[in-house]
This record gives sequence, C-alpha cells and structure tokens, in this order.
Amino acid sequence: MRARSASDEWISGFLQISPMFEPLREAGKLFDNYNQWPDIENLNHLNTHPMGKIITKSGKSIRFVSQAKTNHEFVQQYEPRIYLTGEIQTRAHNWHDLFNALVWVTYPRSKAALNQLHYHALLEEREHNQVTRSSLRDAATLIDESGVIVVSSNDYLIELLKNFAWKTLFWYQRAAVLAQMKFFLFGHGLYEKALHPYLGMTGKGFLFQVSEVFFNQRLINQIAMMDRWLEDYLTRECLTSADLVPVPVLGYPGWSPDNSDSSYYDNQRYFRPRKMKNTS
Repeated sequence: MRARSASDEWISGFLQISPMFEPLREAGKLFDNYNQWPDIENLNHLNTHPMGKIITKSGKSIRFVSQAKTNHEFVQQYEPRIYLTGEIQTRAHNWHDLFNALVWVTYPRSKAALNQLHYHALLEEREHNQVTRSSLRDAATLIDESGVIVVSSNDYLIELLKNFAWKTLFWYQRAAVLAQMKFFLFGHGLYEKALHPYLGMTGKGFLFQVSEVFFNQRLINQIAMMDRWLEDYLTRECLTSADLVPVPVLGYPGWSPDNSDSSYYDNQRYFRPRKMKNTS
C-alpha cells in the first residue's frame, strides 16, 4: 500500500483559505464542515446542478467512480470513458481529482466541451496511428490543468496583460484592475497548486471582453455566463496553445500576501517580460 504523504492530508475549510478558490465555493459548500475526505458518493451528491444533471456532449449524465486498474482499451481510457459513459474515474484522498470534480460542477458546459475535444483528438490520433499528442490535445490539456478565465471591461488592461506589462498592470493600474478586471481559476491542477502557492505559479489565460454591468452581477451568474462563453470558445477545434496567454496569477492584487509592495513585481523570473521577436 502506498504511504500517505502530507499532500494527502485533508484541510478543513480549504475553500476559504484564499480568494483564488472563490469560484468553487458554491459547488463545494457541502464540504465546509467536513473533517475528513469525502467519498465517491459524497462527490456524486455534488451533481445537483440547478439547471439539471450535468451531462457530457454525448448526452451521458456524469458520475464519479473509483479509479479502475489500467486498461489499454480505447473505450476504457480516461477521456473516452467520460465521453461514452459519463463515468469520471476519481482517486480517493486526492486533491487533484477532488478539484476536478468541483470544476465539473462549477463549469459543466466547459468541462463537457473539453472532454469532447479530448475525445475527438484521441480518435484522430488513433486513426492515423499518431504516437505524439496533437497540438489540439496539448491546448485542451493546458486549459484543463492550468486555465484561467480573464474578464475585463477595460481595453487598456487587456493590452497590458497581452504585452506582459505586469508591473504597470498589477501595480500602477491596481485600482483599475480591482474594478475592471477579474481572474477566475479554471484548471483543476492550478487549484491544487493554490493550496500551497509558490512564486512561479502561472496559468494559461483566455480573455473575454465584458461590459461594466458584468461586475455588478452575482458570482453565480458571472460563472454561468463565463461557462457558456468558454464552451463556445472550445468548439473551435483549431485551438492551439498559442491562443493562450501566460498569467502569473499571484500578481493579482490580494492573491499573495507579498504583492502589496511594488518591489514584488520587479522579480522578472516570475513576471517575465515578453520575448522580442528576432527580425533579422
């Protein structure tokens, strides 16, 4: 039997330890008073979405199941099994898989769209006996693990982010960022890292222009809107990792106890400048 590690330990009230977990709090409120790991049935109680059962793009209702032994049959592989049966293999006492479940409940349309992308990409790789992972599946994996939804009503702030002007964005435009730009973690791997954040923690961002009215909406409505937008975004099967913008998430005001000092943003190993293209 595998020895337990410190990373396996349950953290009571984990969704309250950082503002980065805000999007998951509604889905995870069942666990607010838990003093031990939820089991599979507890996870399946999460699937009570107000708009109805969460379903895959193939029309299957999702259900969390214990991880099976390795099976090399295509239909039993992780993503195909979700698409074809709705069964999401989930490891016990595992933060990565718990956050995956919470993201499914929080962003059901987007997760279903990602699963469909994975499934179709795997089918194509199989058909062509392709050994390496396709650029489409690379991008889908990056979003699934490290995606960050960035919304803003201010074109200038979006341009600063695209141009890696991190100190101008997060420090000199700090008030504007708090009022007119918001980050929402999507990737379940990124949520796992947020339990023990570290300098260097970076997401892969997709940007949405919004009106000022967006920021007056309730969080649950904001998330529902973004879930639809991201679902539409993911229907483009020409998606590549080049479409994603690096986002040093600990730069967002208040997401690190250290970023209240301007010198925090001088660390170019984390807040990396944009590489200049060689025009010679």
